[in-house]
Amino acid sequence: MGAAIRFPRLLQCCVALALAAWPVASDARDLSPAETCLAVNEGLSLGAPLPHTAEALKAHRPLRIVAIGSSSTVGLWMIRKEKTYPGVMRSELLRLDPTMQIEIVNSGRNGDTIPGNIARFPRDVFAYQPDLVIWQMGGNDFTWGEGADSLEHKIASGVAMLRAHGADVILMDQQYTPVILTTDYAKMQEAIAAVARDQQVAYLPRFDMLHKTVEAGVSIVSLSAFDGLHMSGDAYDCTGRVLARAIMAAVR
Repeated sequence: MGAAIRFPRLLQCCVALALAAWPVASDARDLSPAETCLAVNEGLSLGAPLPHTAEALKAHRPLRIVAIGSSSTVGLWMIRKEKTYPGVMRSELLRLDPTMQIEIVNSGRNGDTIPGNIARFPRDVFAYQPDLVIWQMGGNDFTWGEGADSLEHKIASGVAMLRAHGADVILMDQQYTPVILTTDYAKMQEAIAAVARDQQVAYLPRFDMLHKTVEAGVSIVSLSAFDGLHMSGDAYDCTGRVLARAIMAAVR
């Protein structure tokens, strides 16, 4: 991407960050950004059951989860793996059910795209024979200029592949950060949500989840890393905990 394209985007991000730094309501400041995010997203539903996950838990055998995606799955800028969203999710699942046995594989790759994820399925997903796959997507595809029209078909194809291998699927859309707001993010959201609806698979609307947190008075700066693109520690924390609670609700 050339400098002529990067500069306007950088300028937009700077403006967004400056506006976001405006003082927020006192009730939002009473809680940490992560706790506010949890509060405003209490009871969030994935919109579909997780039968393979429920079966594993009912049989008291280790629940195998593979998280695949890009830097949001890797946990970019987090020093410890426990602070990534898969790491936080694991801790929250064990808090909710201390008897649970969990095996989590983090198959994130920085800079990856939807086609790139699918190409890695055989080695980085199927090889682990997971009960549940969490597929985070959409940020890089649009940040680097790829459109949603062809991607919706690729997402649907990827979901079919995952289900054919006996896994439940949770689709996760983009983060709510200044750089993402400069993209055509709504089309990407629509594509992911449409596949979840048509294929009847679970869906974590991360963008809307974090947007609701900002609407509750939390600064977008608190949910974004210094680069304006990736999530902050609070956003990783909320994503992992909301997801864990939604998974447990889906298997009850």
